[in-house]
Amino acid sequence: MASGKVPEGRWYTAEHEWIAGDGTVGITDHAQDALGDVVFLDLPEVGRHVERGTVFGVVESVKSVSDLFSPVTGTVAAVNDQLKDRPELVNQDPYGEGWLVRLDTEDPIASGPVLLDAAGYRALPD
Repeated sequence: MASGKVPEGRWYTAEHEWIAGDGTVGITDHAQDALGDVVFLDLPEVGRHVERGTVFGVVESVKSVSDLFSPVTGTVAAVNDQLKDRPELVNQDPYGEGWLVRLDTEDPIASGPVLLDAAGYRALPD
């Protein structure tokens, strides 16, 4: 079962990313906890097209380096520039100030076979 906080009103991937209805994407509380202290993020530039399920960036922590997977297809509309100087925001507030990118989505954002609602995400095996 995925541990940590799992807010309602977002959709989740099995790879531990989340997306909100406005296209904001981040990693889950479970992911940031498993990673440990985040020290660097390699995020895409505004205007880059990303495909659902493909790597759009990298998060580096004191423990490991992990790929970030796009929950939907779309174009990067915004990048959280605060993370350049303050990557720890991902650990401190993964569902708020620690967001990663905002996408203009081509896919509908809804739970289903690819995206899970909060209950579906909580039910994932560790």
